[in-house]
Amino acid sequence: MSDDGGISGRKVDHLALAASGEADFRERSTLLEEVHLVHQALPELAADEVDLSTSLAGRRLAAPVIVAGMTGGAAEARSINRDLARAADSLGLAFGLGSQRAMVVRPELEDTYLVRDAAPNVFLLGNLGVVQAKELGVARVRELVRRVGADALCVHLNPAMELIQEHGDRDFRGALDTIRALVQELGVPVIAKETGCGLSREAARALREAGVATVDVSGAGGTSWVGVEARRAPAGSAARALGEELWDWGLPTAVSVAACVAEGLEVIATGGIRGGHDVARALALGASAAGLAAPVLRAHREGGYDGARRFLESVVTSTRAVTLLAGCARARDLASAPRVLGPNLRAWLDDLGLGHGLGTHVRP
Repeated sequence: MSDDGGISGRKVDHLALAASGEADFRERSTLLEEVHLVHQALPELAADEVDLSTSLAGRRLAAPVIVAGMTGGAAEARSINRDLARAADSLGLAFGLGSQRAMVVRPELEDTYLVRDAAPNVFLLGNLGVVQAKELGVARVRELVRRVGADALCVHLNPAMELIQEHGDRDFRGALDTIRALVQELGVPVIAKETGCGLSREAARALREAGVATVDVSGAGGTSWVGVEARRAPAGSAARALGEELWDWGLPTAVSVAACVAEGLEVIATGGIRGGHDVARALALGASAAGLAAPVLRAHREGGYDGARRFLESVVTSTRAVTLLAGCARARDLASAPRVLGPNLRAWLDDLGLGHGLGTHVRP
């Protein structure tokens, strides 16, 4: 696996573009805004007795919130990862690393991924692309997991992003066989993760049949990673033109959550999650947890560790508030709480055969 000549520079660009919002989806939303939980004026609950705990990939979290993987492989990534992992650990949340490919092609970058000493108890998610996992083989992937002390591995699927990226992958054959082998032999849970374009029901079914139990949908509506690579491509290039054309490609996060839940998978909702209200909406569709990346990064850039921790506390607080206002004593009960689905979300779900049981009313 060779360095394409600028992996650290690419990681810095990714951070800057994600934090700036310049690469957000332009027209496509998550459709989580069309999940309307019904207000209950008599919840008969105290806020401090609402149970936000959840189980994810066999691990208990204090709240269904993940700091989703976003960085590694550049000098500034070290302090960001350590601060965010420490903040997540202090609140009983999970934390994901960015792609570990950089530590394969440039071993001197390994320390940008090392957070275990700063966050000894955090549920830590490693991260590697499926194409790189195929090239490395199970034994070397297992070593990458061991070196960062990860509790599980996210295997990311990003064909749309790669097609725009200079020196990106173009051959995606063998992904399912690679994932199947990792599930059987890696020794830690394997989470299949998209990167901003969502997982369809067909993909969810194939992953389930390959032995995957947990997926991260990373749907459309937040940062467009096609857009990120389009921004990075030279003006006037074919890559820039293709990226502009496909900027809004992908399944909305809400649709992807419903698709994966329908296939019986444990679901992490990422892609455009901006606060606790979005977390609660995702749980109402059947997700077990939800992950945030860009908003946490922005909070860290504005206020360092303290700013990131305060932001994550606010996400937990608002998740608790919505759970109570929906009349639920436990966040996991949001999946069966009364809700109204908006017409655009309903249309997606109905056309894909996913509408049954997710709501009985369409909001005009």
